[in-house]
Amino acid sequence: MKFLVTYQMPHTGLDEWMQIPEAERKAQELQMQSEWNAWLQAHKPVIIETAGVGKPKRITAAGIEDSRNDIMMYSFIEAETLEVAANIFKDHPHFGIPGGWIEVMSINKEVS
Repeated sequence: MKFLVTYQMPHTGLDEWMQIPEAERKAQELQMQSEWNAWLQAHKPVIIETAGVGKPKRITAAGIEDSRNDIMMYSFIEAETLEVAANIFKDHPHFGIPGGWIEVMSINKEVS
């Protein structure tokens, strides 16, 4: 089965993160990137795709406007069940981000 994984943190936390002095922030980012890369390599057989996301636009019947949400990245993975998929992420380095969380959901049907 395929699953969508979202890596999230409160967008207000990102605002706070950006207030950390750049040199300190960059050092922490390099450490997190190293941990992420190691995690991705260890789980390579189940990962289909992983990428970061940019700022969203909200589209409604009233029009299009800038928006904010808590999603930082996404992955598509393959696993036997939702429980198996969720357990893959129990020790993920994303939890080093204050307030960070991960959501895993099944992809039930592809739209054609």
